[in-house]
Amino acid sequence: MNNIEGKVVIITGASSGIGEATAKKLGSLGAKIVLAARRKERLEVLKKQIEQNGGTAVYKVTDVADKKQVAELVEYAISKFGRIDVLVNNAGIMPASFLVKNCTDEWDRIIDINIKGILYNIGAVLPHMREQNSGHIINISSNAAYTEISPYSTVYCMTKHAVKNISSGLRQEEAIAGSKIRVTDIGPGMVDTELVSTIIEPEMKAVADQLFSDKSKMITPEQIADAVIYSIEQPEHTMVTSVVIQPNL
Repeated sequence: MNNIEGKVVIITGASSGIGEATAKKLGSLGAKIVLAARRKERLEVLKKQIEQNGGTAVYKVTDVADKKQVAELVEYAISKFGRIDVLVNNAGIMPASFLVKNCTDEWDRIIDINIKGILYNIGAVLPHMREQNSGHIINISSNAAYTEISPYSTVYCMTKHAVKNISSGLRQEEAIAGSKIRVTDIGPGMVDTELVSTIIEPEMKAVADQLFSDKSKMITPEQIADAVIYSIEQPEHTMVTSVVIQPNL
C-alpha cells in the first residue's frame, strides 16, 4: 500500500539538499508537494523537474523566520489542495563561532530559523491538522541533538537539541489531545549539502571545510529523504518517533 500517494506535503528549505531530494522522491511517489524556500529561481526549477517526472508541485517563496510568511505559506497550501497531510520542517542554517566572538547577529539568525521557524510552521499547520484529525509533522534536527554539545558549534547544537525537544513535547501534546497527529524527529549525521556554506567565521570555516572534505565519510540527501519516506509510509496507527542516521565509518 502506498501511504504517500495523494498526500499534501509542505517542505521548507526545499531549494537544495535534503529538502530538494525529499521533494523529488515524494513527488515521484504521488504526493502533492508545496515547496518553500527563499530562492525563487531554484524553486521554479525544482517544480518543473517534479512535474516532468509526473509529479505535482507548487511553490511559495518563504522565509521561515517571518511568521507572517509562514502563515501565508500554510494558507497557500490549503487554497491549492484543500488540506495539509505532512509538514517537513527542514529549513536550517549552520553558522558557527566560539562564544567569545560574541556574534550576536549570527545567534539571532540561527535561533530565528532553526528554532522559531520550526515553531512558526508547527503553530500554523496544527489547527488544520487537528480539524481533519490527522497529520504528520517531521522535524529535521541533527545527530548533534543526540550527542554532547560540540565546542565548535555550541549555538547550532543547542538549536538542534531544541528541535528534538520540540518534537517530543509536541508528540505528547497531541497524544493528550487525541488528535492522531504523528510527530517524527530525524537526526542526520554529516550530509553532503550546502549547509556548511552558511559558516562565515574564518576559523570555524576552516575547521568545517576540513571536516566536510571527504565525501566518502558523509551521507547523501537522498538517504535522509528515504528516512522521511519511511516515516510517512507507515500505517496511520504507527508512528516513527525518531530516526538517527549517520555514516558507517
